[in-house]
Amino acid sequence: MNARVALVGGDEFRVGCEEMDRGILKTIGKSPPRVLVLPTAAASQNPVKSASNGVSYFRGLGAEASSLMVLGKDEANDSDFLAPINTTDLIYFAGGSPRHLLYTLSNSLLMEQLKTAAEGSAILAGSSAGAMVLGPWMHLRKWSKALGIIHGVAVMPHHERTNPDDITHELMCSAPHGLTVLGIDAMTCCFGGPEKWSV
Repeated sequence: MNARVALVGGDEFRVGCEEMDRGILKTIGKSPPRVLVLPTAAASQNPVKSASNGVSYFRGLGAEASSLMVLGKDEANDSDFLAPINTTDLIYFAGGSPRHLLYTLSNSLLMEQLKTAAEGSAILAGSSAGAMVLGPWMHLRKWSKALGIIHGVAVMPHHERTNPDDITHELMCSAPHGLTVLGIDAMTCCFGGPEKWSV
């Protein structure tokens, strides 16, 4: 898939992320760019706060921002509810539970619409859990299949909290063959695809 993707290591929508996110919005080439925040991964935490924080943050950066409260399978398979996906420039999955996000998106209408949007001009963004599920594999104590929207790349978010030597040893012993693993710090983004990336 020739998607443009923004993979964020966590702590999204905070002071310190502005330069990174302005850079992503600038690549859209529209004024104002349209941003849709999905707090799906935070469904069991505080999804309203997550969505509100994201909307306020992106509006502060000059975007036309709104939220799409996909919290479970019902919303993820409701074509009318998902209609805003079709007119959005940046689709942003906030952090939370990667397991819940993966379960909700797997084999859903939303997943199909994400693929269609990404094959067009939309940018897919995910922070922490939102970034983890986009690759073919994700690591939660062990490796498990993820969505595979982007190929050959897995994300380990909040990399600033880890010991690089320990992670390197673990990856050498257990990572699926041919996988590029990105350890991404909070408030840091790897942006691009399918071939050219920037940090």
